[in-house]
Amino acid sequence: MSPEIGDSTGRSNREVFGELYEEYMPKIYRYVSYRVSDVATAEDITSVVFEKALTRFRDYRSERGAISTWLFTIARNSVIDYYRRRSKRPTVPLDEATPLADEGDPVSEEIARREMRALLRLCLEILSRQEQDIVSLKFGGEATNRQISRLLRLTESNIGTILYRTMRKLRDCFQERSDVKRE
Repeated sequence: MSPEIGDSTGRSNREVFGELYEEYMPKIYRYVSYRVSDVATAEDITSVVFEKALTRFRDYRSERGAISTWLFTIARNSVIDYYRRRSKRPTVPLDEATPLADEGDPVSEEIARREMRALLRLCLEILSRQEQDIVSLKFGGEATNRQISRLLRLTESNIGTILYRTMRKLRDCFQERSDVKRE
C-alpha cells in the first residue's frame, strides 16, 4: 500500500517520501528507460523526476489524483523535456555495434538479444507518441489502464483499445522486420 502524505501515523514527510521512492523508483525508471535508449540518460531523467517530486512534495494533494499519477506525470513531462532539448532521434553509438559470432556461442546469444532489443526499439519508433506513452506506462511503469487513463485524460476503454491495436502493430512490425532479416 502506498504511504499517504500527512497520514495520521506521525511519520515525517521525509519518511513518507522515502517509502514512495522505494516503491516507485523502479517503475519510474523502467518507464523512462522504455522512452529513452540510453541507460545513463534513463538514470539521469529518473533522478530528475524524484528531485522534482521532492521539491514539490508538500504541494501534492491526494484529492487531485493518486500519487502514482502525480509521479508518472512528472516522469512523462521530464521525458518530453529531454526530447525537446535534444530535438533529434536517438542513435546507437558505434561502440555498441558487435561483430557476428557462431550460433550457440554465449556471445552470439548476447548479439541476438541486442538485435531483438534494437528491432523492438525500431518498431517502437514507428508508433505515435501517444502509443509510445501508453506502452511505456503499461510495461515499463507497470501502470494499470485506470492509472494511464487518468494520466493521459482518456477513458479506460480507450486506453485498452489503443493498447490492443498498438500491440498488434508492434507484433506485425516485429514479424515483418524479422522475416526481412532472415531473407
